[in-house]
Amino acid sequence: MLVDFNTLPEESRIWIYQANRSFSDSEIKEIEDKLRQFIEVWTAHGKDLQAGFEIKYKRFIVIALNQNLNIATGCSIDASVHFIQQLEKEYNVDLMDKMNVSYKQGEFIAHKPLLDFKKMAKQKAVSKNTIVFNNLVNNIAEYKENWEVPASESWHSRFL
Repeated sequence: MLVDFNTLPEESRIWIYQANRSFSDSEIKEIEDKLRQFIEVWTAHGKDLQAGFEIKYKRFIVIALNQNLNIATGCSIDASVHFIQQLEKEYNVDLMDKMNVSYKQGEFIAHKPLLDFKKMAKQKAVSKNTIVFNNLVNNIAEYKENWEVPASESWHSRFL
């Protein structure tokens, strides 16, 4: 059951998928339509899942699930992963690789493999003040407070 992302409770579980490139405006419209269609029929053991989504910075797909109503099961999580994998194929984009880092460079979002980010940290090309995206946050409250933070306040700090 699709609901507005902003109406979901703070403790709603989230999944963040970062793209290795920005989506075009037309791709965003298509992906939003596909997300609406998927979430409308997303279930766990035949029970509706109350969920919403947003696309941030033309690069991040964020799906949130209100687990107060029904909890995601292995099968429902598998269905969402399969859906994301289909998007990867359709749009020739990487959304599942957790070994990539996204961070802000001025107004722009940069995307690097983790090894390159480590090298940049050693070369002082990124610092503890560089704004990074901590895609390991678990719920909407953490997403609002700890997703877009200085590297010093994220798991990225181990490289600085």
